[in-house]
Amino acid sequence: MTLRECHQLFADRHVEGVVEMVLDATVHHDTPVTADRLFGWHAALFPTGYSGRTRISIGSWRTDDAGPMQVVSGGYGRERVHFEAPPAARLDAEMEKFLDWIDTDTAEPAIIKAGLAHLWFVTVHPFDDGNGRIARALGDLWLARADHSTRRFYSLSAQIQRDRAAYYRVLERTQKGALDVTGWLTWFLEALHRAIVQSDETVDKVLLKSRFWRRWQQISMNDRQMTMLNRILDGFDGELTTRKWAVITKSSQDTALRDVNELVGLGVLRRSNSAGRSTSYELVGL
Repeated sequence: MTLRECHQLFADRHVEGVVEMVLDATVHHDTPVTADRLFGWHAALFPTGYSGRTRISIGSWRTDDAGPMQVVSGGYGRERVHFEAPPAARLDAEMEKFLDWIDTDTAEPAIIKAGLAHLWFVTVHPFDDGNGRIARALGDLWLARADHSTRRFYSLSAQIQRDRAAYYRVLERTQKGALDVTGWLTWFLEALHRAIVQSDETVDKVLLKSRFWRRWQQISMNDRQMTMLNRILDGFDGELTTRKWAVITKSSQDTALRDVNELVGLGVLRRSNSAGRSTSYELVGL
């Protein structure tokens, strides 16, 4: 097996572990959250027992054998400690309180509990690695409980990844402060709103694409034409010209012009009214 194949296998296992954990969190959101369940998620994230080149404990809470658990950035001699987790000696008691709370009916609305569960877990930081991913899965679990559904078209985890710089800032402010969670919950709910808006936009694009191809399904098109039309439907950057068509499809200018003129003749494309040095085209009926 080559180095590239080994890397791909590792990447595949990593992705599979994340997917397995998120599916378990959302599909089985009504199943109690126990230490064994969290250990199973952790094992799925690190099937080899290593995080990078470092061997980590799987199926147990972390220890402080290598020193306190800290989130650090910066090079040697310029390290900055963003956060120091509670000592390992407190983990059994801390996690017992957390696990008792997370499945107990409390006064908080389910969406608020999703945000608190994420913050609480990532602050306790019970594992050597993977705490952020598991915290996001716990948030997804409580959002699924809030929706009373195993199916959601939005992903808060993906939104946090998109906003990760802001996420780390608000997390650090909350953890280093007096643990006033107002700022964190405000950010969490705003991120949730952005995730839903992003999902709505994605669904709209999918529906638009579906309607477009249903409308023109009887028209015979070559691979270059279908590729370019899909590019436009996915959100083409700038104006569509025959020069861009030729570059993207790796065809000649004459071939690009012929492809475009065929689609104009069929009524799929039309010349746009934008003023410019080159003729540009746009889809009809969007």
